[in-house]
Amino acid sequence: MSTVEFQDFGWRHAGRKAWAVRHVDLRIEHGERVLLLGASGAGKSTLLAALAGLLAEDSGEQEGRVLIDGRPAREMRGDIGIVFQDPQTQLVMSRAGDDVAFGLENRGVPPAEIWPRVDAALAAVGFPYGRDRDTSALSGGEQQRLAIAGVLALRPGLLLLDEPTANLDPDGAQLVRTALAKALQDVDATLVLVEHRVDEALPLVDRTVVVGDESDAVWVPGASLPDRRATAPAGDALLTTERLALPHDVLDTTVHAGQALVVEGPNGAGKSTLAQLLGGLTRPKSGRVVASRTLAGPDAAEPPHRWRAAKLAGRIGSVFQNPEHQFVTDTVRGELALGGASQSTVDELLTRLRLDRLAPANPYTLSGGEQRRLSVATALASAPALLILDEPTFGQDLRTWRELVDLLADLRDEGRGLVLVTHDPQLVEAIGDRRLVLRK
Repeated sequence: MSTVEFQDFGWRHAGRKAWAVRHVDLRIEHGERVLLLGASGAGKSTLLAALAGLLAEDSGEQEGRVLIDGRPAREMRGDIGIVFQDPQTQLVMSRAGDDVAFGLENRGVPPAEIWPRVDAALAAVGFPYGRDRDTSALSGGEQQRLAIAGVLALRPGLLLLDEPTANLDPDGAQLVRTALAKALQDVDATLVLVEHRVDEALPLVDRTVVVGDESDAVWVPGASLPDRRATAPAGDALLTTERLALPHDVLDTTVHAGQALVVEGPNGAGKSTLAQLLGGLTRPKSGRVVASRTLAGPDAAEPPHRWRAAKLAGRIGSVFQNPEHQFVTDTVRGELALGGASQSTVDELLTRLRLDRLAPANPYTLSGGEQRRLSVATALASAPALLILDEPTFGQDLRTWRELVDLLADLRDEGRGLVLVTHDPQLVEAIGDRRLVLRK
């Protein structure tokens, strides 16, 4: 099982005028390893969802057919392994080992084989804990490793991977790519991989398919990247941490206006925890986050987590690691207008972040890269003095990556403070004025 064929395939999400993809004709032979490239929003994730049989008939309109070994993809769902952009969507059990075992049990694997396959899959992706680890306590990158382990344990004939290493630190990403390469050697499987960065994906594939015709959006080796590091000195202090407790460290640091502070470190080091603490979204377990009068005015005596929601949003804008966790309306335009932003501000953000054609769309029907740009736009809508962004370049093609970097650098040059949590070395090089490295 695993010969794939799209026959004049098209899909339009319910409520959308534009087709996500249309007139796709593609055949992938059994055992081929194919890389899907294309601009953010070109329909790559839609094609994977169609192959996995996950496009429900009542959630949109379909043209043409998607076949696996001559049968409709919806009939073959039990024989396909897929890893989504957001690992949380496929973790179903509270313990890590049980989550990997879940799929094996559902497919009737003999009990004596289950736990050796679980342990082998966890080891292959470098999962740093034992079977009993609580899945709710995992970082985003650790959740991604666990999701990949769950799929590898199944040994599917068709393996679908949607940016499987995007949330991983560089060492973890290389470990997973090595594990995938070995898994593909050991099984007679077809691979369809979605990645933006060609140089990282090429060792895993033997064929490339470009969706759409926007070649300037593809990350090719040696692509020129902007240098937007600050040329002026940093401004006033905005936030200061005093003996702030993180999972593996205690932190004393200062966030300044007119400076981009990049936060790096391995998965599980506490980067997203720090982002939530600086953003006033969680209360410190130990230590303090102190706001300056430049940021908080008369409320500087109170820590950010005690500010009223309207004041917090007007001073500190936060972008979560999983963008869909912050969407609350049913249109893209509605998300931007929610905090009271003017019509002109909403229109400007929609245009600047290439979301104008998606203004009436439901945020949950956007691609991962489009959702990320929308989450950045919602944080900017209230014009806060400080922006905390967790993996802001996730899911971006080369063109939108450059545009996002320029937008953030312009905001920094206007005097805003930036805290960028990232695994993206190109982002660090392009805009990082100061580096903070957390360690496990």
